[in-house]
Amino acid sequence: MSGIIAYATPRAIAEKGKPMKHHRRALLGAGAAAGAAALLPGCATPQRGAPMQFDPMPPLPTTPTPGKPGDFDFLTGEWRIHQRSIANGEWLEYEGEATVHAILAGICSVEELRIPARNFSGMGLRLLDVENRVWSDHWVNARSGVVTTPGQTGSFESGAGIFVTDDVDNGQPVKYAGVWDNITPTSCRWRQASSRDGGQTWDQNWIMEWRRA
Repeated sequence: MSGIIAYATPRAIAEKGKPMKHHRRALLGAGAAAGAAALLPGCATPQRGAPMQFDPMPPLPTTPTPGKPGDFDFLTGEWRIHQRSIANGEWLEYEGEATVHAILAGICSVEELRIPARNFSGMGLRLLDVENRVWSDHWVNARSGVVTTPGQTGSFESGAGIFVTDDVDNGQPVKYAGVWDNITPTSCRWRQASSRDGGQTWDQNWIMEWRRA
């Protein structure tokens, strides 16, 4: 059965969840979150004590639903984002904001993510392959200007956007996932996770709760 350990300690997640080379926020997770705790104590709060509790990850589709223009229109607009991520074995909480535009008749969604307290920004770029009807999700760090490739590819299944890429870490196959869910007109959630058993279980290490500004 697909899912995730209901109660996982930060140390367990830190040991199992390796850095996501292809993930759109890999550098942000490794740098900005840790730096927020080290350099700006007011903008990131370490969470100690009770272990994190997670909602299960959705199952990976065997036959993905074809993508269509406008699938990412729910994200268009101005947002405030409460973020939780793990760095150095501790869960951190801090705030961010984003502006998202839908362009090219809905086959492209462009997100500018900002963390003012860290003077950090980056761009999420989501593109629909019109011929193959598959979405891809890419990340651009403002400090490098380089688009991450390959992007995570996926589809929307029962109201959740599931985007996955396959990689190899120390000779072991790993799946990396980004999931959009809890989508309403005024809110949504994005989660990051990794799996080392083909998607049967997942280690989540980044959660963003989006609210319209």
